Amino acid sequence: MAITDAIINYRRFLKRRNCSRCTLRNYMNTLKHFVIWLAEPIEQVTPRSILAFIDHLLDNRLSPKTINCYLDGIRGFYDYLIHEENVQIPNPVKRGYVLKLSRPLPRYLRDEEIPRLFAVIDHKRDRAIFMLMLRCGLRVEEVAQLSLAALDLPRSQLFVYRGKGAKDRVVYLSHDAQHALVEYLRVRAFTRAKRLFLVDQGRCKGNPISVRAIQKRMEHYAREAGIKVCCHQLRHTMATQLLNADADLVTIQDLLGHSRIKTTQRYCQVSNLKVQRDYQKAITKVMERHAL
Repeated sequence: MAITDAIINYRRFLKRRNCSRCTLRNYMNTLKHFVIWLAEPIEQVTPRSILAFIDHLLDNRLSPKTINCYLDGIRGFYDYLIHEENVQIPNPVKRGYVLKLSRPLPRYLRDEEIPRLFAVIDHKRDRAIFMLMLRCGLRVEEVAQLSLAALDLPRSQLFVYRGKGAKDRVVYLSHDAQHALVEYLRVRAFTRAKRLFLVDQGRCKGNPISVRAIQKRMEHYAREAGIKVCCHQLRHTMATQLLNADADLVTIQDLLGHSRIKTTQRYCQVSNLKVQRDYQKAITKVMERHAL
């Protein structure tokens, strides 16, 4: 089978598995770079070739996380060739080739930083966008993709369709988040656009706002407030605040759309208030039972 045909068939295979456009684009770019670099036919690639490719990526100063994404994409392609195209070759991408990653703790805003940030956000659209991230834990991509049909204001909830991992979920609106949304809807341009958040000036006025545009707005407000913050930190802040307010881990997992509880448990390492309360409550009982 020609390599071009194999890659086209692999792309169709991924589409049948309902992979997102972003995933398709990343996998195809990975294969493109790999095939251009290769000096031998793809069916003759050996583990030694994969190690040489890893060295090539390291020489180009790619991060370990990016390199692991490359390896996942290439391994998936060979799995496809073996199991779907019945190509009789071993998968050259060994599991042990994955680079070890550091696991930094989630960064979040301190309580005193939140009012400082929102004090400079006077644009109604932007205030609604960032309030949804802070109170509902939405990712920036999820906010950009929100549609008017996803809102259920009478029930103070909204639907996140095809979030990360193509999963749907329901999130709930706090009073201030719902107020910010209503204030934005009152000034939102009348248009046929189905997306909730739109560009409100310039040549793209009336078009859906992009992920990068939202990120740039956050960069602007962060400078105004004198705070180092990105969009995703608002999501981390929401999770940390809920945990400190004694919300159950499983509840937070559902709200954030995590597939594994282990991902949510990382917030326990930064939620010092809850740890402190749990310790004081438990140690008090210990001292009552075992007085010295």
